[in-house]
Amino acid sequence: MDTPSVLSRRLLSLSESATLAMASKARELQEKGRKVIKLNLGEPDFETPEFIQKAAIDAINSGKYFSYPPVPGYKDLREAIAKKLKRDNNLDYSFEQVVVSTGAKQSIANILLSILNPDDEVIIFTPYWVTYIEQVRLAEGTPILIKGELSNDFKVTANQLAKAITPKTKAVLFSSPCNPTGAVFSKEELKEIANILKDKDIIIISDEIYEYINYNKKHESIAQFDEVKGQTVIVNGFSKGFAMTGWRLGYIAAPIWLAKACTKLQGQVTSATCGISQRAGNAAVNGSLKDTNIMLEAYKRRKRLVIDLLTKIPGVKCNNPEGAFYIFPDVSFYFGKKNNHTVIKSSSDLAMYLLNDAHVAVVDGGAFGEENCIRISFAASDEDLVEGLSKIRSSLEKLR
Repeated sequence: MDTPSVLSRRLLSLSESATLAMASKARELQEKGRKVIKLNLGEPDFETPEFIQKAAIDAINSGKYFSYPPVPGYKDLREAIAKKLKRDNNLDYSFEQVVVSTGAKQSIANILLSILNPDDEVIIFTPYWVTYIEQVRLAEGTPILIKGELSNDFKVTANQLAKAITPKTKAVLFSSPCNPTGAVFSKEELKEIANILKDKDIIIISDEIYEYINYNKKHESIAQFDEVKGQTVIVNGFSKGFAMTGWRLGYIAAPIWLAKACTKLQGQVTSATCGISQRAGNAAVNGSLKDTNIMLEAYKRRKRLVIDLLTKIPGVKCNNPEGAFYIFPDVSFYFGKKNNHTVIKSSSDLAMYLLNDAHVAVVDGGAFGEENCIRISFAASDEDLVEGLSKIRSSLEKLR
């Protein structure tokens, strides 16, 4: 049997995740005995806080959480998330409006598969997280990209948004703090966006997974504006702020009709996420942010370190991100240059060159909708950051 001929057009149209692809290539080099410095994955290099681990252990020892949980999550966890939204964001949601899933990634897929029909348009602020565009396509929607410029900290303006809206626009999707740029929308900027979208039949999908990794200001959610709250769905989770990537736990807070739709869809795909993970999440959302703030201070220090090192590399331009744990430098200065037979034509070429020559893994910016950049994660030790940036500089110096 010719295997590709039996695969669906849906699958064949999808691109592999660039971040996961780079991780796979880095592992291949490691298996050959090479030391690879991994500055590619968006994963905290901290352990899950001990009190969260203990909650999971206690849940296992209790023997109460081995059965299928309710599809949208345990009621007490959903209530705790609703209380968190009030406590931290001054947002009023009932537990019925909260749906817990196996990570924010599934949460976004649930939303898009619930609202999109073929050819519906989804406006995506660019640079974007790699999965956004593929999930829109998976749901048979059409991604419409509007580009934020480095000169504006990579942030799309309300005026740009207004010009992109068409009769086919079904949703707007963005993250703040942003992966990959670290850009954070201010309350005033979100208000301007809300003013454009109010009174329109357009769903606002606000990815706030990096809420607690915010360096300069209080986190702001577009759901705070009453005129658009009824058309807004918040996506959040535990992976970044609580170093719980492997626990696979995310959630939405949405209008009740959309929460019910996502529950219906999830019931046919995965049902509920792991009960033990949910007990850990309950402890996290009800607990202290002491460990989270320790991580935040480490990220602040590392951000300053990486920016200082990047500014010493000729031709590299970068912003000063206000959130998340990425630097997204413009490296187009090196396009057209070569080292022996290796010619750099794109950010993809540059990322592969750095992996093979410097043994440093980064992600090409084309995967995020910005071909001139690469994404460097500073969720890594100071030692790895210093060594990695030194090797990157040495490899770039070889290009002529």
